[in-house]
Amino acid sequence: MKLRILLAVLSGFGFATGSANAAIKVQTIDYKQGDTVLEGWLVYDTAAQGKRPGVVVYPAYWGPSAHEKDVAEKLAKMGYVAFVADIYGKGVRPDTPQAAGAESAKFAKDNRPLMLQRAAAAFDQLRQSPMVDTTKLAAIGYCFGGAPALDLARSGAPLADIVTFHGSLATPTPGADKIKGHVLALHGAADPIVNTQAVAAFEKEMTSGGVDWQVALYGGVMHAFTDNTHPSNPAHGTKYDAVADKRSWQAMTDLFKNTL
Repeated sequence: MKLRILLAVLSGFGFATGSANAAIKVQTIDYKQGDTVLEGWLVYDTAAQGKRPGVVVYPAYWGPSAHEKDVAEKLAKMGYVAFVADIYGKGVRPDTPQAAGAESAKFAKDNRPLMLQRAAAAFDQLRQSPMVDTTKLAAIGYCFGGAPALDLARSGAPLADIVTFHGSLATPTPGADKIKGHVLALHGAADPIVNTQAVAAFEKEMTSGGVDWQVALYGGVMHAFTDNTHPSNPAHGTKYDAVADKRSWQAMTDLFKNTL
């Protein structure tokens, strides 16, 4: 009898920790925003049963890359369905920092409405999956990807959680009062790209909007601290940090466990 009870208890935790027989599938999905074809990845555990919370992942300025695929696979192992978004368009994959900066600027600086439309298209794609519990949805964003994640939240999208990792935080059109979920910004205290002034302005916006928000700062840590798949460039403010990477992931995990 005790063994049966123990097994029942352990099975109750299987959803949060992932299936023991997990078989993670990465499915390439073509989808559209207007007339533009986009290409994302739907990632999930084929051994899991029933509907699961969904997480849309907005990539850094490189576009969908090995880093975001790894993130999505980790989320799937934890029991979530993840969708890696494409903001740029199918086949648009910059391969130098200069090209990535120019491509991301087309959206974050020059055309925020289009960026939001692309963000919403990915979010809708996630919600269309029959595996997803549409009452439990989250968005996470890395670097440039913080902008579409936060703009989606500012638009009033039904998100339980919004998490940014060294994310772009600024907006030309504050709309924090429309944010429905919890906001967690995980940031390097020594980030010169999204600097302390930008963080302070973000905190002010979130507070003014009455958002349930938190900013976690990691001392001495620069921009792009979670990305070990692209070269670091400390002279330009980017550097992978294994400790901050681990701590920030745990912070997101703890939030998701409490809210999703």
